[in-house]
Amino acid sequence: MFVSPTLPSPVVADAVRRLRAAGCVFAEDEADLLARAAAGPRDLSRLVDRRCDGIPLEHLLGWAEFTGLRIAVGPGVFVPRPRSMFLVERAAAHAPRSSPSSPPPVVVDLCCGAGGIGAAVASLLPGAELHAADSDPVAVDYARRNISPSRGRAHTGDLYSALPRGLRGRVDLLVVNAPYVPSAEIALLPPEARLHEPLPTLDGGPDGVDVQRRVAAGAPAWLAPGGHLLIETSGRQAETTAAAVSGAGLEAVVESCEEWDCTVVVGTAPGGPQVTTSDG
Repeated sequence: MFVSPTLPSPVVADAVRRLRAAGCVFAEDEADLLARAAAGPRDLSRLVDRRCDGIPLEHLLGWAEFTGLRIAVGPGVFVPRPRSMFLVERAAAHAPRSSPSSPPPVVVDLCCGAGGIGAAVASLLPGAELHAADSDPVAVDYARRNISPSRGRAHTGDLYSALPRGLRGRVDLLVVNAPYVPSAEIALLPPEARLHEPLPTLDGGPDGVDVQRRVAAGAPAWLAPGGHLLIETSGRQAETTAAAVSGAGLEAVVESCEEWDCTVVVGTAPGGPQVTTSDG
């Protein structure tokens, strides 16, 4: 077990005991992180108290680890989930092939929250032009902290209304983790999410697909020819999400990952490069 160089090991051990009693599955790991963040024993005790009260660990630390990046988060901001690493991976895989003569890919992280997904995608695509957008000004403030000013910008507004008009028809990758929990199931979420993250970041409407439908409907006007819309969803909602994407005129494909328990619907705009085959 990690022992903070500034905190006696019995103090850290007591933090582990209290976290475990509160039901924290990874009590030792959480105690390690809180001990590193604490200014002293009294501060550690305060942090443990708040964690035992259900405050998300990431909000107490001020950051969340996501795809190897440290993403700044805080109270009232959606914490990026490990499952969304699959969304990042698939976005990078669908990026246009680069060449010395081709412009850098344009990436938009819509419903960006703290901007973790956009930052992660951009880290895999050197030179990418990144734009992130969210309706919550608090989330956008965090996104601006997480996105390098030399790489991209964060915008405040409702879906596409937040984006610069000059992006219309230019977006190569439109990456979206919109809320997709059905309204009736919000009460079943863990308290960390249900009580400490904004409801609009969780509630996707009666079937969980309300925001996704709006995203899909607006996507064709913003995607470049052959550009891709990638929407994180659940396995049971994938068919409904895909129907919204295909209904908007995009070619929809469902991609899933059992390891991360994540499903992504990929919509491709018409007009991309034609792939030819040869009999050899």
